[in-house]
Amino acid sequence: MRRRGTDWAVAPPDEPALTILLKPPTEREAMVDQAGAEAWARAWTDPAFVGGLTVEWEERSWRRVGRQRVPVRLVARRPDDVAALAGGRVASEWRLFAARVAEIRGRWGPSEELDATCRRHAREITGWDEDRFLQVLDVAQWLAIHPSDGLRPRQVPVRGVDSKWLGRHRGVLTALTTATTGRPGLGLVDGDPLLRVRCLDSSLCIGGLADLAAPVRQLASLALRPDVVFVFENLETVLAMPQWPGAVVLHGSGYAVDVLEKLPWLARCPIVYWGDLDSHGFAILNRLRSHLDGVTSVLMDEKTLLDHRDLWVIEPRPARGVLDELTSDERAVLARIRAEGDVRLEQERIPWDLALRELRSVSRG
Repeated sequence: MRRRGTDWAVAPPDEPALTILLKPPTEREAMVDQAGAEAWARAWTDPAFVGGLTVEWEERSWRRVGRQRVPVRLVARRPDDVAALAGGRVASEWRLFAARVAEIRGRWGPSEELDATCRRHAREITGWDEDRFLQVLDVAQWLAIHPSDGLRPRQVPVRGVDSKWLGRHRGVLTALTTATTGRPGLGLVDGDPLLRVRCLDSSLCIGGLADLAAPVRQLASLALRPDVVFVFENLETVLAMPQWPGAVVLHGSGYAVDVLEKLPWLARCPIVYWGDLDSHGFAILNRLRSHLDGVTSVLMDEKTLLDHRDLWVIEPRPARGVLDELTSDERAVLARIRAEGDVRLEQERIPWDLALRELRSVSRG
């Protein structure tokens, strides 16, 4: 029911939703307990026992007792019949979801786009209380009628809706608005993501600031002239870096490295990248190299991986795909990581004195 119920609520099946094979007694079993066999067959004729389900019967030709008509299949023709059979929380959740799908269709009319939205967001649609569900529909309807292009979330003039509320419900609101209007999004203006930068040389400080976070477009206007730029995946590593002549360190968290090409001063100096020794660390390195030249990795080699075998953990959702920007040695390490069972060596687990030694060696070129 849980597996197919979402599809049934959106598009009820034309054929029976569920067929359950019964196991009528054999002739031998009937001869051993004739009263029990008769009672079992008779129960399937009782509407109170069968409920709204259909029982299909077949004749059996038994050598000693002749022809007997026995129940062989229990058929639930409607999804609601399956829900009744399942009972409990499964049934109540399915009925609630089906009712809410009907409410959504009642507002906007049926469409493939709305059906897909309901399937994709079934968990949220079912999980809200009634007031929250109706509020989401009301806001989606308002946004469909009043395009909010250029507005910040704080400026949406709907009573009871603030930026936090929009943040929690934005996925469903966007899907509903796109399904009903064809617009690709809500048009709301988000805040620019901030990039963390530390100047490890006081001569490079920006207005006396050595550590700052700012939008990339603002950082792009800086007249920095570093001799080397470190890009680290881990913020603690960024903060632990000591004073370093001519050096700047950036927090390249996750896939934020995609925006680094917008910093023109990065194109004029060597870049040293250090990420976790796992599939995502190499995927980020690959993306960084696709945007910038002169990127060297550090502590992402097979020796480092094997020397710290006791510190490995398993990566829960490894990245897949071909990473064309990796060197042959880096591809070999990634292959070893996958062969060992998608392991991960987080950069924080590597001893700090070893890390600094390797960073100094690489930065000297």
